[in-house]
Amino acid sequence: MNLCDLLKDSKHICVVGISDKPGRDSGRIALMLKNEGYHVTGVHPTLREFAGIKVYPSLHDVPGDIDIVDVFMNSKRIPEIIDDVLAVKPKVLWLQLGIRNEEAVAPVQEAGIITIQDLCIAIEYRYCNSAQKQVTSFDRI
Repeated sequence: MNLCDLLKDSKHICVVGISDKPGRDSGRIALMLKNEGYHVTGVHPTLREFAGIKVYPSLHDVPGDIDIVDVFMNSKRIPEIIDDVLAVKPKVLWLQLGIRNEEAVAPVQEAGIITIQDLCIAIEYRYCNSAQKQVTSFDRI
């Protein structure tokens, strides 16, 4: 499966680390995904709603199946969410551009969850929906 198929087949994206602070990529990208037709939820310890997006205190609290867990957190903090990711079993764990932690994601990969690191979901979405699209595969990850 390539990235474009993965994005096309996904319905529910949960943004971990969503923020309502102006200028934060997490909020802008969550809104872009919502406007493109995805069911978007968020995870933040204190925020409960952002621009019509329901926000939960943890991944465990998010109802329904999650296709993509899209993470906006410092790479050093990724171990904090691994147990929750393993418990909710999304199809994909997506660490945003600049976020990579091979050691932390190893159990997720071993559980058969697709893991993407250091790529922006918004850039990939736009690329997949552009007129000049070329084949995109996990080989480039």
